[in-house]
Amino acid sequence: MSKLRFRVVETAFKKKPVAVAVPAERPSEYFAKYVFNKEKMFRYLPSKVYAKLIDVIDNGAPLDRSIADEVAAGMKKWALEMGATHYTHWFHPLTEGTAEKHDAFVEHDGKGGMMEEFTGKLLVQQEPDASSFPNGGIRNTFEARGYSAWDPSSPAFIVDDTLCIPTIFIAYTGESLDYKAPLLKALRAVDKAAVDVCRYFNPDVKKVVAYLGWEQEYFLIDEGLYAARPDLLMTGRTLTGHDSAKNQQLEDHYFGAIPPRVAAFMKELEIEALKLGIPVKTRHNEVAPNQFGLAPIFEECNLAVDHNMLIMALMRKVARNHGFRVLLHEKPFKGVNGSGKHNNWSLGTDTGILLHAPGKLPEDNLRFITFVVNTLMAVYKHNGLLKASISSATNAHRLGANEAPPAIISSFLGKQLSQVLEHIEESTKDNLISLSGKQGMKLDIPQIPELMIDNTDRNRTSPFAFTGNRFEFRAVGSEANCASAMIALNSALAEQLVEFKKDVDKLIGKGEPKISAILDVIRKYIRICKPIHFDGNGYSDEWKAEAKKRGLDCETSVPLIFDNYLKPESIRMFESVGVMTQKELEARNEVKWETYTKKIQIEARVLGDLAMNHIIPVATQYQTDLIDNVYKMKDLFPAEKAAKLSAKNLELIEEIADRTTFIKEHVDAMIEARKVANKIECERDKAIAYHDNIVPMMEEIRYHIDKLELIVDNQMWTLPKYRELLFIR
Repeated sequence: MSKLRFRVVETAFKKKPVAVAVPAERPSEYFAKYVFNKEKMFRYLPSKVYAKLIDVIDNGAPLDRSIADEVAAGMKKWALEMGATHYTHWFHPLTEGTAEKHDAFVEHDGKGGMMEEFTGKLLVQQEPDASSFPNGGIRNTFEARGYSAWDPSSPAFIVDDTLCIPTIFIAYTGESLDYKAPLLKALRAVDKAAVDVCRYFNPDVKKVVAYLGWEQEYFLIDEGLYAARPDLLMTGRTLTGHDSAKNQQLEDHYFGAIPPRVAAFMKELEIEALKLGIPVKTRHNEVAPNQFGLAPIFEECNLAVDHNMLIMALMRKVARNHGFRVLLHEKPFKGVNGSGKHNNWSLGTDTGILLHAPGKLPEDNLRFITFVVNTLMAVYKHNGLLKASISSATNAHRLGANEAPPAIISSFLGKQLSQVLEHIEESTKDNLISLSGKQGMKLDIPQIPELMIDNTDRNRTSPFAFTGNRFEFRAVGSEANCASAMIALNSALAEQLVEFKKDVDKLIGKGEPKISAILDVIRKYIRICKPIHFDGNGYSDEWKAEAKKRGLDCETSVPLIFDNYLKPESIRMFESVGVMTQKELEARNEVKWETYTKKIQIEARVLGDLAMNHIIPVATQYQTDLIDNVYKMKDLFPAEKAAKLSAKNLELIEEIADRTTFIKEHVDAMIEARKVANKIECERDKAIAYHDNIVPMMEEIRYHIDKLELIVDNQMWTLPKYRELLFIR
């Protein structure tokens, strides 16, 4: 095996950048080449059908199933012309990935031959086996039926020879079994609630759209080095490995020159992404060695989520063309930065106004303050839920260190916005409002410059930071489906905006002027949600103590964090805005607990295998060599001199014995602890047992393995080391 390590290192060093065929056209010409977007719809659909479908996409009108056959015919015609031979319903089950089953465009023609066929029925609805996907007990093997149903708001696209149709996935009994169905409901809820509030300021607003711009971080590792690390292969992260002498401490990788092999990978990835309509814009080196990042232009939230799931699959595919494996795990390497997926989120109206952006007029800034403060209220009320929405077995390794936000949700606002909120809170209503002749009502709210985006500092320890015209939810993990965080955030804000409108309308009903009523409620909210506002160092022990005093959720155990989904206030919130029922929430938590357990279980089994089949044999072999050396020294030198010369080797022999004994005993104990945990029937209790008992054992075993790595002869060590994994590119 040690020969394999050195062979793959040598091969990796010799690799050159792969030549990438660049299209002759400009990116604007091949953008969305493989997407059945509005331009293709206009060309391939009858005008009346096109108009009805656009009304569905743009305005959320009910889908008229009578047009399904004509849409399917146009879609099939385009797909066949593009070389497609198959179609699939493409959906997001609760696996954090995507699912697809490919069917050919063929049916019997009744004359002994075949014909290409794709009907409206096949477009609109299909029946995957719901019991074979995570479902939290909603579906059993003997009642397996589930439905995938077309989402017209996300355009179909072609990958290789298959037409992919974005769909939701629900149980036969109607419960959602995916991420897309509740996301669409959450977006509809925040749209309705935000429109109602917007009409205080502009009665012409008819639609509010949630926007999302994700920033995808990832590591690239040479495929040979990856294959020589069973832990990377099986779990996506290194379960052992001592720090490299040089890692990221010189800060020389961030925004540095992109290595040639990586640049070739990025070039091909961008070309393929643009062909699929993903508007990728930014690429760069990230902080840790061999860590990189990409980001698109922001899009409507549902489409942005689909595009993120699609690009993660595309990254894995393109990486292999360049002799890499892409690591999307949140913490593949201990001691250096992990990978996140910052979710830049905002709301915008159909009249072209960003609701989280300041404006030129005082009234515009009152609208801005209204939406900022209501967002803070939603985050404050449901800070534990938002933390649960980004929590996982993998993201737990990342949060709280190396520039990742801590496991306490707070919001950074920056000096200027903080001062504005303080001014509103401390001023009386009469001080804030005065009549100003023909100009009407004048608001004493400090003018917020349009360039505010440049006037907010960046706090990399803040999980939910205001960054000028949007909020950046930085706690989301790199491997996660963005929909999880977006469902929680948009649902919470929808509930909060409904509450805000009730409070304002109540005051207006008592005769209070509209602006005065809005300010009264805003001032009250600023005081209530003050605990969520924190601009300091989120890593400090002082903040942890302060956050607890403020009543924020400070839990760090992932299985217990998931409890937030089932708190009465969370169930009430999701049900009140029509996003998920208690039954759906309970089922999802069963899936979350079970997934947590299985991931830790797999890691523990892999670590045990590495310890017993790689580490201990190699360490013992090196120990044998040292023992042999000690005996030979006795043959060569007088006893006193031999003892002096062999003293250090004797210390190493003893240390290796102590550490290998500890590893063996604790691997055995970990196996027994797993057996005990596996007998627990309750998924929640089982996950807690794995968190409380198995995870600490893994850390203890790793500590001794990493110490052995520093002792054992480098020529014998079988696993590629951090210096090789992180610096060969």
